[in-house]
Amino acid sequence: MRAKITYFLTAAVLVVYFVLVGSRGLMLIRQGTWLTVTFGAAVLILPVIGVWFLWKNTQFVTRANQLATELEAEGGLPVDELERDQYGRILRDSADEVFARRKAETEDAPGDWRSWFRLAVAYHDARDTPRARKAMQRAIALHEGKPKPAQV
Repeated sequence: MRAKITYFLTAAVLVVYFVLVGSRGLMLIRQGTWLTVTFGAAVLILPVIGVWFLWKNTQFVTRANQLATELEAEGGLPVDELERDQYGRILRDSADEVFARRKAETEDAPGDWRSWFRLAVAYHDARDTPRARKAMQRAIALHEGKPKPAQV
């Protein structure tokens, strides 16, 4: 729940920022000189890119949550098996064992979105965000029937 609140607050702040930047870009364009019109157009590009990025991230999070809900209904959500030290950091040996099992599961069933989802969760638990994101993108693509050739 905390992550959702943080996400929506961040998104709201970004939207306000995009509106402010966009209004400044329009003000520059209204000045009418070639210099201000050029700068205004350049400034307007930033909110457009930002809105696109925010939209793609929101789609990703929504789809990942849908997969989690579906997997939970099936009773297939992964259990956090990683051993941690007294400070909450993951022990390397524990992580290696879990990743080996998750990787083997994914290699045995490369077309199963569930195995890719569980691999993504293992990467996320180990704070390997780039690999977690790629594995989750693969799970989403497989779930939607659009196999993605990316390797993790």
